Amino acid sequence: MAGLFLVHARDPDFAQAALAGAREQFALHGFPKLFETHLAGWQLIHAPHIIGGPESLLVEGDDLVAVAGTFTCDGTMGRPALQALLDMPNYEKLDWDRLGGQFVAFVHKDGRSFLFTDYFGSFQLFHDSELRLFSTSLLSAAKALPRVSFDSQAVYEFAFNVVPIGNDTVLSELKTLGPDKLAQLGEAGAVLRDTAKPLPAESLAMPLQERIEVHRERLSTVIRHHVGASPGDVHCPLSGGLDSRLVLAALRAEGCRPRVYVYGPAESTDVRIARQVGEAQGFDVDWLDKEQYRTVDPDQFPEQVERNFHEYDGLPNFGELFENGGNAAARDARHVGGALSASGGCGEIYRNFFFLPDRPARAATVARSFFARFDAADASQEFDGGDFLRAVEDKILAALGTAGVRSPLPRTLIEQIYPRVRCRSLYGKEISLEGRYAGYLMPFLDHKVVEAGLRVPMHLKDAGRFQAMLLNAIDPPLARLPSGYGHHFAGPPSLKHRFSEWSTRVRPAWLRQKSYAFHRRLHSMKDEHGGLLSPDYMARVIDLEYPAMRRFFRPERIRDSGMLRRIGCLEYFAAHLGSRLIH
Repeated sequence: MAGLFLVHARDPDFAQAALAGAREQFALHGFPKLFETHLAGWQLIHAPHIIGGPESLLVEGDDLVAVAGTFTCDGTMGRPALQALLDMPNYEKLDWDRLGGQFVAFVHKDGRSFLFTDYFGSFQLFHDSELRLFSTSLLSAAKALPRVSFDSQAVYEFAFNVVPIGNDTVLSELKTLGPDKLAQLGEAGAVLRDTAKPLPAESLAMPLQERIEVHRERLSTVIRHHVGASPGDVHCPLSGGLDSRLVLAALRAEGCRPRVYVYGPAESTDVRIARQVGEAQGFDVDWLDKEQYRTVDPDQFPEQVERNFHEYDGLPNFGELFENGGNAAARDARHVGGALSASGGCGEIYRNFFFLPDRPARAATVARSFFARFDAADASQEFDGGDFLRAVEDKILAALGTAGVRSPLPRTLIEQIYPRVRCRSLYGKEISLEGRYAGYLMPFLDHKVVEAGLRVPMHLKDAGRFQAMLLNAIDPPLARLPSGYGHHFAGPPSLKHRFSEWSTRVRPAWLRQKSYAFHRRLHSMKDEHGGLLSPDYMARVIDLEYPAMRRFFRPERIRDSGMLRRIGCLEYFAAHLGSRLIH
């Protein structure tokens, strides 16, 4: 991401301790060097990318721009982008037509300091409740506070749904800066100011071919702004699905020939399809089965997990703390020499992600249909399913700017939940970690691409119809090749694919809410993220009695390996916090 850490100097003892902790933690993250300065009552630490990438720091006399993440301005990256940002006339009303990427930016100009995130607040910036510190590192921020406690709602969200949503972290004392806020920093402290980030509230009628051209141009522009300014190779994933293939097509359309890779077991659909596509198109596909990357003996496991903990900034999305180092090896390969890595994440902006009918819906319906991945019997008496879902509903409404509205919302507004809530939370951690090492291109989360995606009528989103049309318009040979759906993308989706999505859309919210608990009681569950989870390994890194997490869960009941892995991750985090954790 490069990295940023800011602490107010009004309490010298607090500030110096926080800075010392940040220096130590940034070294554990892997940052090779740090830049430090004092500006308008604030101490700043900035770290460049760990592996390499565009410049992220510009100092001109008393003025300064420091960026964490992948930042574009006026179609440029690196020093030209930083200069363009420094030359902007008004930071309280930023011109978002000029800005792109996922980032945190700090600007000090003419004696005034501003701190803000990308359009969706996806690059994570943590701050304490008193606004004394801001940090792109969760562990650095937590280390600076004398006492911390777990936020029960966020703990349950992490365990059940992979990540906390909204501005919450698993610690009550730390939040993330929301996309609707900009921090102004001065001698007296920090003030959060509102900043508007509008999205279209209705779909837009237009001829299909014209719509495809609009999307092609917007995607092309984002790709061009990143690829044209990036050194060396570009690395691109390929799987059996639509999203990665559309990214590959968009890169090829701009004259880029990326290094293509796929992850998974040799017999998996993703690996099989990626290899077929590469063979048909005449390019190599790098393959890695991360689960088989290396054998870790139980006695080596604590050292591996500690390294993972600092590289993942404490809490990886899926609790992948207990893996063998394959993720880090894959990441380093994606960015060798400071190369840009592309992602197909957030591609569901073109699709009906929540599988809801095309009619108005309540935020509560989304909460019940999508976020109720729990069996209440797994939790302690502290958990209340109704309260949990109401809190999720409230976070959704806050993100949409409709706080307190319990009545049905327009379907186009429901679509905004995907970029504003789901993408921000799920991909925010990934973006923030990947961006530490080098540039990271996530074109489908660009706000102009999202804006166009929200205007696509729902009937074109079902079963990926429009996305397949867009792919076919950009790269017909790539679209005609097999996919993991059982059909190619140069024609309409298969009956099987359409029926699969239809059968989910017609299920009522009350039934979808109970689906996870029902399946859990029928059989054990696991996910694709694996890890070394047997007692022989886990007992070496956590207390299998789960003394910290037993307040929230009944671990002995849980038969979902993914959930238990995430709870183990929280238990490890609790042990790391030690005596500073208030139980």
